[in-house]
Amino acid sequence: MSLEIKVPPVGESITEVTLSAWKKKDGDHVEMDEVIAELESDKATFELTAERAGTLTTKAAEGDTLAIGAVVATIDEGGAAAASAPAPAAEKAPEAPVAAKEEPAAPAPAAAPAEASSSLEIKVPTVGESITEVTLSRWIKKDGDAVEMDEPIAELESDKATFELTAEKAGILKTIAAEGDTLAIGAVVCTIEGGSSGGGKVAVTPAVADAINESPQAAPSKGTTYASGVPSPAAAKILAEKGVEASSVNGTGVDGRITKGDALSAQKPAAAAPAPAAKPAAAPAASAPAPAAGSRTDKREKMSSLRKTVARRLVAVKNETAMLTTFNEVDMSPIMEVRSKYKDKFKEKHGVGLGFMSFFTKAVTEALKEWPAVNARIEGEEIVYSNFADISIAVSAPKGLVVPVIRNAESMSLAEIEKAIVVLAGKARESKLTIDEMTGGTFTITNGGVFGSMMSTPIINSPQSAILGMHNIIERPVAVNGQVVIRPMMYLALSYDHRIIDGRESVSFLVRVKQLLEDPTRLLLGV
Repeated sequence: MSLEIKVPPVGESITEVTLSAWKKKDGDHVEMDEVIAELESDKATFELTAERAGTLTTKAAEGDTLAIGAVVATIDEGGAAAASAPAPAAEKAPEAPVAAKEEPAAPAPAAAPAEASSSLEIKVPTVGESITEVTLSRWIKKDGDAVEMDEPIAELESDKATFELTAEKAGILKTIAAEGDTLAIGAVVCTIEGGSSGGGKVAVTPAVADAINESPQAAPSKGTTYASGVPSPAAAKILAEKGVEASSVNGTGVDGRITKGDALSAQKPAAAAPAPAAKPAAAPAASAPAPAAGSRTDKREKMSSLRKTVARRLVAVKNETAMLTTFNEVDMSPIMEVRSKYKDKFKEKHGVGLGFMSFFTKAVTEALKEWPAVNARIEGEEIVYSNFADISIAVSAPKGLVVPVIRNAESMSLAEIEKAIVVLAGKARESKLTIDEMTGGTFTITNGGVFGSMMSTPIINSPQSAILGMHNIIERPVAVNGQVVIRPMMYLALSYDHRIIDGRESVSFLVRVKQLLEDPTRLLLGV
């Protein structure tokens, strides 16, 4: 009996994942709950485990992009019987071509034209329950190009993610939709004429066909299938970047498939070096002429689905909350003096640097104790007050801005907060944050000052009710005890939902944060 292992739901906003690595190989025996593969989403990396013991049969390759619910592998309960069954079939496979070589040579070519005349429609796949349409952002392959099975042919974009559309068989591509078209789920994007959809057939690529012609006895001995010499999506991308032809790479994957490891170790042949020189020559001819200086022309570009979704959600926050922003300024010289005096000893003892974010996080948690409405949220017709402070910290990551959460920050020291920030920031840069690490915050801190922002009005991170915006530190003249002095000053902005937080609470909260930052001793004494 065979059990299908599918991609599990990993978050409301995640509709697809990438199979980054197999921990077990095709044909291996696995135990229940044993890790068999590593899946990667645009937000986190997680492990796929076996749901029972048996023999593993892989259905996807490393680098493949899979929709939620797609079959990744199967596990056969009768491991020993299943493992021995394919052996006789593999031994018999070479005999058919040898017999066909002597007398029944005619029937084999007769079957090929019948298969070549077939046409397969490639449709927009289901990518999530809430997604009804996608945009064809670009064609990776052009009309009339020869494509291989599982080769990426187009890039589709939904309001949540961008994913690749792959060829379901080898053949000639005939495009139907154009770049920029908005397509419904199930709409036909293109067709693939001729070729083979698998089933162990040979000669789906020119490279394989040439190999068979040059060495007729070699193909049967290798057990060539549609996967032979075909790179996985990740491998194809690496080979394209290196300028290496797939036909020159020996695949070590299942049935001779070219894996990501094969592509990384592949070397570009010396004879192929002059080929890239031809590409720059063709580029100027294809590119559109640059507009003349002073010309009054407009450039129109269709808004992507992702940008439309971001715009819709931002407008929703503005429309669904009574958002206001209050401002104040902080003299940063006391904190800068503390950092300058103790940063070396702090790093020597705790192993992390002493940054501004730990002071702000600690000040916020102390102020939230005095003004709990700033830490509350609305759920239906109820206001939920949290007796803890899970602080969301905005972090700039390669794939965009993410907001991981520091749990129970109110009970942490400055050193513990700094260590938590280092860990979360590192995971963000490596795209290894889990869903749990980015959900459930009660208050958010964002620092636009690192990019040079002097003042802004940050938008609330729903369903939270407030967000603190830090800004650039600029030396300005200020009056202190009747004297005009130059001090490093920072503007603070608190955006809040007026449905929960009144003006008195918002202003008092921000003033309390200012007091704690301008006198860091208060943070240690709790006064």
